[in-house]
Amino acid sequence: MTVNFILNGEDAEVQTGANTRLLDILRDNFKLMGAKAGCRSGNCGVCFVIVINRENSRESGRVMPSCLIPAFHVRGREVITIEGFSQNNEYQDIIEGFSQAGVENCGYCDSAKILVTEALLEQTPRPSRQEILAAFRGIRCRCTDPESLVEGVLAAAETRRRRVYGRSS
Repeated sequence: MTVNFILNGEDAEVQTGANTRLLDILRDNFKLMGAKAGCRSGNCGVCFVIVINRENSRESGRVMPSCLIPAFHVRGREVITIEGFSQNNEYQDIIEGFSQAGVENCGYCDSAKILVTEALLEQTPRPSRQEILAAFRGIRCRCTDPESLVEGVLAAAETRRRRVYGRSS
């Protein structure tokens, strides 16, 4: 089966089987290693990617576990991995906010924390503590305590507002 989609802003095409998961396509076909093969059951979050479906705004911009997404599901959609996202100013906002709050980076769940933060801030530019904690429910992170993560997301949101609007708000 041929699957055409947009990967990190570029047109992508892959020949694959119907049962092949997006995680395997990203790692094997495109050598993108930011999405990690953790639990392979959608419970740990280390394989998260952002999937954009321009035809269904309710489904668009969601962080999804690439280990559960069959190849056909991304046909005609856009997939953003940590490698693609790291080229954006928004990535730098999150890195700065995490640094200010002392968010630990272990190298294993970092991409999940960053992509979840981006998806949350896109939907909710001023998230509450409860919204932040709820957004991170799907990540099994042992390197960062929840309070630091909340502070990191709030700092990232403030950093983004300063960059976009030129002032604190």
